[in-house]
Amino acid sequence: MSEPALQFSEDQAEAWDRIADVLARAGVDLVQSELLPPANGDQVTLAVMGKAGSGKTMLLAALTRALTEAGLELVSGEYESRRKREKRSLAVLAPTNKAASVLRQRGVAATTLHRILYTPVYDPEYEKIAEWLAGNLPRPNVEGLTDLALDRAHAFYEQVKSIPGALAAAGLRGSDFITGWKRREEPLDIGFVDESSMLDERQLADLQELFSTLILFGDPAQLAPVGQSGTMVFERLPAPAQLKLSRIHRQAQDNPILDLAHALADPDLGFEAFEARIAEAAARDARVQMAERVDSDLMARSPVLVWRNATRLRLITAFRRAYEAPETALIPGEPLLCDGLELPLKHRKKRIDLEARGLIKGAQVVYLGPGRKPGFSRLHIFGAEEPQISVASIIKIETDPEEEPFIPFAATMGAAFVHGAAVTIHKAQGSQWPDVQVFAPDLYAAARAGRSEAGIPLWKRLAYVAITRAEHRLHWVIRNRLARPRAPLSTDDLITGPAPLALAEEN
Repeated sequence: MSEPALQFSEDQAEAWDRIADVLARAGVDLVQSELLPPANGDQVTLAVMGKAGSGKTMLLAALTRALTEAGLELVSGEYESRRKREKRSLAVLAPTNKAASVLRQRGVAATTLHRILYTPVYDPEYEKIAEWLAGNLPRPNVEGLTDLALDRAHAFYEQVKSIPGALAAAGLRGSDFITGWKRREEPLDIGFVDESSMLDERQLADLQELFSTLILFGDPAQLAPVGQSGTMVFERLPAPAQLKLSRIHRQAQDNPILDLAHALADPDLGFEAFEARIAEAAARDARVQMAERVDSDLMARSPVLVWRNATRLRLITAFRRAYEAPETALIPGEPLLCDGLELPLKHRKKRIDLEARGLIKGAQVVYLGPGRKPGFSRLHIFGAEEPQISVASIIKIETDPEEEPFIPFAATMGAAFVHGAAVTIHKAQGSQWPDVQVFAPDLYAAARAGRSEAGIPLWKRLAYVAITRAEHRLHWVIRNRLARPRAPLSTDDLITGPAPLALAEEN
């Protein structure tokens, strides 16, 4: 039995050994930490399943370290040296930028599905710098860049292994050195996918085509993608391919939020009894709050989580009124949610460019102000490696579910946005915030409706997902009220600076 460096629980150790067997057939020996010729070319997909706190991320991180120590090249999707494409590869993925950034904060170099499916095309002149930084070419001479700029790029790369970051340190923007994006043609070896409960069948098929060995990490208690009858893609894998973790590792830290989440597994627990447990937890631990009203200041950076769309619209309207936002314009600091890219097929290259920058459906952004051209907006994308962007925007302010949304301003085409002060719990999957507000009256309505999903009461699935979005503090809001903001909206907490132009004026 292969022994991981960390002290794992019994179920984690069993999962490690099962994964190690699969990797050995793929030519990766974790015991000796070396690479061998693969035994066969068959595609293999495994799933590591467990609830919040069961140690999925801990196992993913340990496997990532072991594979890179064995000699696999970690593919980030930001730059790949042509000279290293013959090397065995590993990619750690998440469905959204926010989910990928959660992994990066925990020391795992993760990227998004879009960034791995599409690869950047570098300008040949600046590719010389990238190859130099990667140790494949001598120091280049590039017109327009001084020795001091190259020194800054090298110093940055020594600290952070990011080619785009190093080029930015040299004073370059992405639009200077990336000429476009193309769909990846060369297959990769091993892929880890976190938050795989968010995957749909088409995305899974794309990943299985790309990776010869694919390992999914997911929580079966979360909400399945819409249209999949309440089941996740990993639940459709054959039983031997499903590795289940049961021990709750983070419970040793006496985490009341996780205690509440796992209490929902009790089939006899009703909504009223569960809310009583929340009140008990709040009485003894400040990490759980019974809130009499929604905190409008928190809404600016972490949305209120709701079930019903009508509730979402009422809270957004109340938020904008509380901050005295005009009906005809946004004010800097307002949160938005990307609702997709409205671009014709002839602008496919622009779509790929925006998605690779992090502007994919569901991306959370903050409005920084109008762009230099009509219809453009300056935005901060949460979780993106280069968060500042200026983009042609179609911003929709919804006020009534029965009426068309009000559009304060819009480009003829571009990225579409809805307000992000409140979001449905479905949309919140894959994200985490330090403080999370859960709108309890909506969950009570779901409980009264008596609906179920895959045999589990819907309100319990909703409550589980909503609660586990909280990193440090849970606010269980029990009244349909909104507190007045304590300060005006601001962007001071965000990185400031010039944003690259993403969509040309002619678009």
